[in-house]
Amino acid sequence: MTFKKPTRAGLLALALGVLFALFLSMSVIDHSYAEEAAAAPAAEAGPPACAGNPDPKLAVLEKCTPNSGDTAWMLTSMALVLMMTIPGLGLFYGGMVRKKNVGDTVMTSFAITCLISILWLIFTYSLAFRSGTPFIGGLDRAFLQGIVSDISKGIGNPNPLAPTIPETVYLCFQLTFAIITPALIAGAFAERMKFSAMLWFIGLWAIFVYSPIAHWVWGPDGFLASGNSDAWVKVLDFAGGTVVHINSGVAGLMACLVLGKRKDTGPNHNMVLTFIGASLLWVGWFGFNAGSAVSAGMQAGMAMTVTHMATASAAFTWMLVEWMMRGKPTVVGICTGAVAGLVAITPASGFVGPLGSLCIGIAAGILCYWGCTGLKHMLGYDDALDAFGVHAVGGAVGALLTGVFAVEQYGGTAGLIEGNAMQVVNQIEGIVIVFVYDAIVSLIILKIVDIFIGLRVSDEVEREGLDLALHGETVH
Repeated sequence: MTFKKPTRAGLLALALGVLFALFLSMSVIDHSYAEEAAAAPAAEAGPPACAGNPDPKLAVLEKCTPNSGDTAWMLTSMALVLMMTIPGLGLFYGGMVRKKNVGDTVMTSFAITCLISILWLIFTYSLAFRSGTPFIGGLDRAFLQGIVSDISKGIGNPNPLAPTIPETVYLCFQLTFAIITPALIAGAFAERMKFSAMLWFIGLWAIFVYSPIAHWVWGPDGFLASGNSDAWVKVLDFAGGTVVHINSGVAGLMACLVLGKRKDTGPNHNMVLTFIGASLLWVGWFGFNAGSAVSAGMQAGMAMTVTHMATASAAFTWMLVEWMMRGKPTVVGICTGAVAGLVAITPASGFVGPLGSLCIGIAAGILCYWGCTGLKHMLGYDDALDAFGVHAVGGAVGALLTGVFAVEQYGGTAGLIEGNAMQVVNQIEGIVIVFVYDAIVSLIILKIVDIFIGLRVSDEVEREGLDLALHGETVH
């Protein structure tokens, strides 16, 4: 049997026939899908996405689904900020004390992490970040009651301060700030406070100082909160210039004054530990500042950029100043300068641009160096690891310059350079209010603890070292 050779016209007709058949089949499929979609009940559309809005009537904050991208970023940020305290701050401080006190120093950071976490669960989260009065939050989240609506359905009621993520994630992120703030204070009284007294002081301080100040500046109805339309003074503090750094630095200064000077001092134990700790702080601070955007968006990206640039410029500036003043640049010096830059950019990170971050970093490198040398020697206090010189001075520098370099395009509020001189006044008022309240209440707590259990170890324990006397351990 033989076949005729197909002609071009025949092949073309065959191809057109196949294409026509495919067209008819696709039309049938599309029509059937359209009928199925039309027949599907509207109830299967799923719960709405969580969303905030300046108009409360337009916000979606009940039985809604969180944004997965924002949630993933905030989970990461929480881990980064926790890493700043354990092991970051523990190593940073541990390398700067003497060998006989290293164990007590790192133990302090670890114990504070545990203590503050327990208090956060019981009621300090609710006091800081739930609605109440302009001065303190309510107790509707005591013991974290009502924190989740329905995990099985993926719906919940987020905190209005972080509308696109689960409240569990937000409370854990803010917990890491509540942990590192009192841990920073420990640098001021290192090598001479009783471990038991430290726990009592830190616990009471978290309740009566940190929680109210966090509510004032960040709470939904705080009287200093920039996001509260009814605030008395709108202070810009993106990630903790007042709440974390001025707060911890002033409390550290009060502890120095009450405890008095150390009986003797000596060289740093291990500058490599300090270098590792400072490096972990630098990396973790991206979660600290960029995470404070509470979203994975453009503001987080800018906050990350300015954080890095301010840190680099502050560390390099400190190194140059130290080189000129003392003849040699040191590892501990450049690491301390980096932390000073991180501190200063913290309140500004969501409000300023790259040029502003450069200026803030340079200012922090110079002024914090002076705070850790000239100011400390002039006033005569023994701030063992420069908690006041770095955190209070750096926090005040950053908070003040936020009012100068704030860009409306980046953070919604203009600063002095864009013609809003009043914002500088607001920043000064916020700094003074936090400084005065913190100093008075911290001093009262220290005096109370001193009366009942005593703050300072004995001269013998101080000479022997806190590691062996208080913990029965030594570093080999």
